[in-house]
Amino acid sequence: MKEVISANEKQFKKWITAVSIAVPLLVALLFMYKIPDAKPLTFLPPIYASINGLTAVLLFAAVMAIKNGKRKVHQRLMTTCIALSALFLVMYVAYHMTSQSTPYGGEGALRYVYYFILLTHILLSIAVIPLVLITYSKGYLENYKAHRKWAKYTFPIWLYVAVTGVVVYLMISPYYPY
Repeated sequence: MKEVISANEKQFKKWITAVSIAVPLLVALLFMYKIPDAKPLTFLPPIYASINGLTAVLLFAAVMAIKNGKRKVHQRLMTTCIALSALFLVMYVAYHMTSQSTPYGGEGALRYVYYFILLTHILLSIAVIPLVLITYSKGYLENYKAHRKWAKYTFPIWLYVAVTGVVVYLMISPYYPY
């Protein structure tokens, strides 16, 4: 049985590495591409900000579920969080492929706060991809000791990314041109 888990883990590592590299590169490439003559999808930012908020709530609920011994509920909530994050990413890219980026219009110290939050949000959203996938794979493979170890780091970073996604939206929303 140990060999099968080891082979499965090896396979997961390959996929995690590929996805962790491909997703940020693909997002960066698509972010630079504008679909010619496409109608701007200006309705998307409040939707994907809400998805970030819902992800944050469900992450917290998942932690509460596992602390209360509800493993199946925890698994379903975490799977939902991954699906929501993927949905967010699709909407985010679609918005930026059809719309111009909105510059932040705030001034003074708030401007520095905004850019700090934005920069940490972006960097940690890239870093959290392999963390989420590794942590999820450990749980999927029933290596709960390793899963808990990874989750101690993954959870706060993922929660930060989800919450700051909402904060970034709230801070920039007054400057949207629509």
